[in-house]
Amino acid sequence: MDMPIWPGEPYPLGAYWDGQGTNFAIYSENATQVELCLFDEQGQETRVSLTEIENYNWHGYLPGIKPGQRYGFRVHGPFEPEQGHRFNPNKLLIDPYAKALDGQIGYDETIFGYCWEDEDEDLSFCDRDDSQWIPKAIVVDESFDWEGDRLLNIPEQETVIYEMHVKGFTRQHPDIPPEWRGTYRGLAHPEALRYLKSLGITAVELMPVHHFVSQPGHLAETGLTNYWGYDSIAYFAPYRGYSASENPQDQVREFKEMVKALHAEGIEVILDVVYNHTGEGNHLGPTLCFRGIDNTTYYRLVEDDPRYYMDFTGCGNSLNVSHPQVLKLIMDSLRYWVLDMHVDGFRFDLASALARELYEVDSLAAFFDIIHQDPILSKVKLIAEPWDIADGGYQVGNFPLLWSEWNGRYRDAVRDFWRGEDGTLAEFAYRLTGSSDLYKFNGRRPSASINFVTAHDGFTLNDLVSYNEKHNEANGEDNRDGESHNRSWNCGVEGPTDDPEVLELRNRQRRNFLVTLMLSQGIPMLVSGDELGRSQQGNNNVYCQDNELAWIDWTLQEGNANLLEFTQQLIQFRHRHPVFRRRKWFQGQPIYGSQVTDLGWFNPNGEEIDEEQWQEGFAKAIAVFLNGNAIPARGKQGERIVDDSFLLLFNAHYEAIEFALPESLKTHKWLVILDTTKSEFCDSKIRYSGEDTFTVESRSTLLLKRQ
Repeated sequence: MDMPIWPGEPYPLGAYWDGQGTNFAIYSENATQVELCLFDEQGQETRVSLTEIENYNWHGYLPGIKPGQRYGFRVHGPFEPEQGHRFNPNKLLIDPYAKALDGQIGYDETIFGYCWEDEDEDLSFCDRDDSQWIPKAIVVDESFDWEGDRLLNIPEQETVIYEMHVKGFTRQHPDIPPEWRGTYRGLAHPEALRYLKSLGITAVELMPVHHFVSQPGHLAETGLTNYWGYDSIAYFAPYRGYSASENPQDQVREFKEMVKALHAEGIEVILDVVYNHTGEGNHLGPTLCFRGIDNTTYYRLVEDDPRYYMDFTGCGNSLNVSHPQVLKLIMDSLRYWVLDMHVDGFRFDLASALARELYEVDSLAAFFDIIHQDPILSKVKLIAEPWDIADGGYQVGNFPLLWSEWNGRYRDAVRDFWRGEDGTLAEFAYRLTGSSDLYKFNGRRPSASINFVTAHDGFTLNDLVSYNEKHNEANGEDNRDGESHNRSWNCGVEGPTDDPEVLELRNRQRRNFLVTLMLSQGIPMLVSGDELGRSQQGNNNVYCQDNELAWIDWTLQEGNANLLEFTQQLIQFRHRHPVFRRRKWFQGQPIYGSQVTDLGWFNPNGEEIDEEQWQEGFAKAIAVFLNGNAIPARGKQGERIVDDSFLLLFNAHYEAIEFALPESLKTHKWLVILDTTKSEFCDSKIRYSGEDTFTVESRSTLLLKRQ
């Protein structure tokens, strides 16, 4: 049927409803024709040609088109794979600026732009229509009553991050209505909020919520799926599968309600975003969105053979962040999530790939320059996963101002220290005090270091102390997937055991890791479920396990109540004591003319550690003094910040070690605050003399407070 279309506007891109009708706009530099495809409730398609073009934006306005309208695009142009062009109007395409999607990808052979049966595969042209298998974009009414909600802007040094999966967190929660479990509404439920509040975290870092796809091939053949979600296809749309409502318009409202509920409890929302690649894969992948809209614009192609894709991520393709339109897409997406969805920050997956303007990683890349000067994005939390898989991709410590980083060297050093590796003392000391060797040189502060021992990718904390080797057989890849060098230690037995000595040692090691994490300078990140002793049965790569193996088992609260309470107490302890979350670096210089500095390192004999001792490979014990009277930063009103002073005694040796206090600290009495051989904080009121010695059991930590 004929449908009236007005010229409309080239901006904003996507579908914009103004109360009377909807403006549609899409960017394609090399297209020869663009058709807007409207679908009714029965799936009947109506095509409208967009004839207005401005700055390569194809646009038109349709009066009377309202929220709830389902749509997609068909883009005409040359099909010349060897030249990088893969236009195919037989393929319905997802709007890159879609705010919501209805449905999931159906993995039929027609979603590929080429014919499977042809010998040259991707060089052939498939003329079969795939619209029934492609999710439809939805025109959305974006109005929402935020009731005064705004970004929380919690200071970085006060931040404690809780990395979590929207579905996995509540999928098995017994106190949340079954129809809400595993959804945005489930995360906003009072029981979920109560738990997060009681834990003491200040931010949730949500694994990908941009609408993502599950790649055909191995996963589809084995009945597995893309559980983690690191294959985005729509950077403005909340993932449809996490919506509790059958109405596709509701997913945007549900997400906003979730953010508002978390903010009301003082909890920030950080999104794990994947702008380095998309879910379309390599040259043999399906044509879903960017590939069919303008392949040479959106993707990095091999310069002398544009049939193929540059792959810095191991996922088949890399977005072409050197192209202005791709940069605009990313920036528009980020600003949308901040301004319209009230998100407080972002963690950028494989962020090194975003810095590759040519091939090498460039910390002055246009992406970082644009964010640095953006009045919105420069003020939110920006976290980089500072590596990708290509040469030169490991960039821990090299990101610019405004950025924090997942500190992979922290993870490795802390794991090595507590499993008793030789030669780890100096590295451990750097990581404990904020990693000044990585971040101080370019003007950043300790909060540049996101400290973590475990993350979604790898062993859980329980498995880190229970397995020497990965056990990923359930993934169907003959245990070849996942990291093989985990720096883990099973404490004497591989996997589950009833041996009480092994179990006691594992519990002690878990507490050692948690204490180290929460009392280190920088921003601690805890993975959801670690505080409950969650296990993945030795699987360190549950990316494809949308089942009980990856979901949180809430029955663990009973058997691991001590671990949960210990974690809660530990986080609250960190919040109470600013000496463990300094804004500025330690100086190690005498304070006010005294012999006592803001920081001191001592061996078990109470002597300052000298250069030779730092290099001793066998040294596995150290005392660390933190002076609460020597915090240089001021409070919000310029007031001096003063705290208690503490002495941390670490012993990663397999035998108990006797610690003597340094001469400069013997004039005070000391109170034992925690001992990781015990499952709770100490409530003893015994004050120890500075002349006393302290026995630190094997593989344990003692925390003393100066009286």
